[in-house]
Amino acid sequence: MLHFIYFVGNTQKYCKRGEMENRFKEQQLELFSDRTSTHTFAGNQLRLWFSSLAYVLMNALRQKCLTKTELQNATVGTIRTKLLKLGALITVSALRILIAITSSCPYKHIFAAAYKRLKMLPNTA
Repeated sequence: MLHFIYFVGNTQKYCKRGEMENRFKEQQLELFSDRTSTHTFAGNQLRLWFSSLAYVLMNALRQKCLTKTELQNATVGTIRTKLLKLGALITVSALRILIAITSSCPYKHIFAAAYKRLKMLPNTA
Protein backbone atom coordinates (compact mmCIF):
# COMPACT_ATOMS: atom_id res chain seq x y z
CA MET A 1 0.00 0.00 0.00
CA LEU A 2 1.21 3.48 -0.82
CA HIS A 3 1.34 6.08 1.92
CA PHE A 4 2.80 9.48 1.15
CA ILE A 5 4.24 11.13 4.22
CA TYR A 6 6.28 14.28 3.96
CA PHE A 7 8.02 16.45 6.47
CA VAL A 8 7.67 20.21 6.88
CA GLY A 9 10.23 21.38 9.40
CA ASN A 10 9.87 18.98 12.32
CA THR A 11 6.20 18.19 11.54
CA GLN A 12 5.17 15.00 9.80
CA LYS A 13 2.23 15.42 7.36
CA TYR A 14 0.10 12.67 5.88
CA CYS A 15 -0.87 13.05 2.25
CA LYS A 16 -4.42 11.89 1.40
CA ARG A 17 -3.29 11.22 -2.17
CA GLY A 18 -1.60 8.01 -1.04
CA GLU A 19 -4.83 6.70 0.47
CA MET A 20 -6.71 7.59 -2.70
CA GLU A 21 -4.14 5.67 -4.75
CA ASN A 22 -4.66 2.68 -2.44
CA ARG A 23 -8.40 2.71 -3.18
CA PHE A 24 -7.74 2.86 -6.95
CA LYS A 25 -5.32 -0.07 -6.72
CA GLU A 26 -7.77 -2.00 -4.56
CA GLN A 27 -10.53 -1.65 -7.15
CA GLN A 28 -8.25 -2.57 -10.04
CA LEU A 29 -6.60 -5.59 -8.44
CA GLU A 30 -9.34 -7.01 -6.22
CA LEU A 31 -12.47 -6.15 -8.21
CA PHE A 32 -10.92 -6.46 -11.67
CA SER A 33 -11.87 -3.01 -12.94
CA ASP A 34 -8.96 -3.13 -15.38
CA ARG A 35 -10.38 -6.17 -17.18
CA THR A 36 -11.88 -4.61 -20.28
CA SER A 37 -11.40 -7.45 -22.71
CA THR A 38 -14.71 -7.47 -24.57
CA HIS A 39 -14.83 -6.27 -28.16
CA THR A 40 -17.46 -3.59 -27.64
CA PHE A 41 -17.38 -0.30 -25.80
CA ALA A 42 -20.74 -1.04 -24.15
CA GLY A 43 -19.50 -4.38 -22.83
CA ASN A 44 -16.39 -2.81 -21.31
CA GLN A 45 -18.45 0.00 -19.84
CA LEU A 46 -20.79 -2.52 -18.24
CA ARG A 47 -17.82 -4.33 -16.68
CA LEU A 48 -16.58 -1.04 -15.20
CA TRP A 49 -20.05 -0.27 -13.81
CA PHE A 50 -20.21 -3.71 -12.18
CA SER A 51 -16.76 -3.20 -10.67
CA SER A 52 -17.70 0.25 -9.36
CA LEU A 53 -20.96 -1.04 -7.90
CA ALA A 54 -19.12 -3.93 -6.24
CA TYR A 55 -16.68 -1.48 -4.67
CA VAL A 56 -19.49 0.70 -3.33
CA LEU A 57 -21.25 -2.36 -1.87
CA MET A 58 -18.05 -3.73 -0.31
CA ASN A 59 -17.23 -0.35 1.19
CA ALA A 60 -20.74 -0.07 2.64
CA LEU A 61 -20.41 -3.60 4.04
CA ARG A 62 -17.13 -2.62 5.67
CA GLN A 63 -18.52 0.63 7.13
CA LYS A 64 -21.98 -0.54 8.20
CA CYS A 65 -21.58 -4.23 9.07
CA LEU A 66 -17.94 -4.95 9.86
CA THR A 67 -17.33 -2.22 12.44
CA LYS A 68 -15.84 -3.50 15.69
CA THR A 69 -14.61 -6.68 14.01
CA GLU A 70 -11.14 -7.65 12.87
CA LEU A 71 -12.20 -6.92 9.28
CA GLN A 72 -13.23 -3.30 9.88
CA ASN A 73 -10.08 -1.99 8.18
CA ALA A 74 -9.58 -4.90 5.80
CA THR A 75 -9.11 -4.50 2.09
CA VAL A 76 -11.73 -5.62 -0.40
CA GLY A 77 -9.62 -8.65 -1.28
CA THR A 78 -9.35 -9.73 2.35
CA ILE A 79 -13.10 -9.38 2.87
CA ARG A 80 -13.77 -11.40 -0.29
CA THR A 81 -11.35 -14.14 0.70
CA LYS A 82 -12.20 -14.46 4.39
CA LEU A 83 -15.90 -13.62 4.49
CA LEU A 84 -17.55 -14.04 1.10
CA LYS A 85 -15.69 -16.94 -0.52
CA LEU A 86 -17.11 -19.62 1.74
CA GLY A 87 -18.16 -23.17 1.17
CA ALA A 88 -21.74 -23.32 2.39
CA LEU A 89 -24.93 -25.26 1.83
CA ILE A 90 -27.77 -22.97 0.75
CA THR A 91 -31.34 -24.18 1.14
CA VAL A 92 -34.14 -22.08 -0.36
CA SER A 93 -37.73 -22.59 0.74
CA ALA A 94 -40.89 -20.56 0.38
CA LEU A 95 -40.37 -18.92 3.77
CA ARG A 96 -36.61 -18.49 4.14
CA ILE A 97 -33.13 -18.91 2.79
CA LEU A 98 -30.88 -21.00 5.03
CA ILE A 99 -27.10 -20.69 4.73
CA ALA A 100 -25.31 -23.52 6.52
CA ILE A 101 -21.62 -22.78 7.08
CA THR A 102 -19.29 -25.49 8.31
CA SER A 103 -18.59 -25.41 12.04
CA SER A 104 -14.84 -25.19 11.36
CA CYS A 105 -15.16 -21.86 9.50
CA PRO A 106 -12.72 -19.51 11.28
CA TYR A 107 -14.72 -16.36 10.51
CA LYS A 108 -18.25 -17.57 11.25
CA HIS A 109 -18.58 -15.19 14.23
CA ILE A 110 -17.76 -12.22 11.96
CA PHE A 111 -20.20 -13.52 9.32
CA ALA A 112 -22.93 -13.78 11.99
CA ALA A 113 -22.18 -10.28 13.35
CA ALA A 114 -22.25 -8.78 9.84
CA TYR A 115 -25.56 -10.53 9.15
CA LYS A 116 -27.10 -9.17 12.38
CA ARG A 117 -25.97 -5.63 11.55
CA LEU A 118 -27.21 -5.99 7.99
CA LYS A 119 -30.65 -7.00 9.26
CA MET A 120 -30.76 -3.94 11.54
CA LEU A 121 -30.08 -1.45 8.75
CA PRO A 122 -33.15 0.67 7.90
CA ASN A 123 -35.10 -0.20 4.79
CA THR A 124 -35.18 2.92 2.61
CA ALA A 125 -37.43 1.51 -0.11
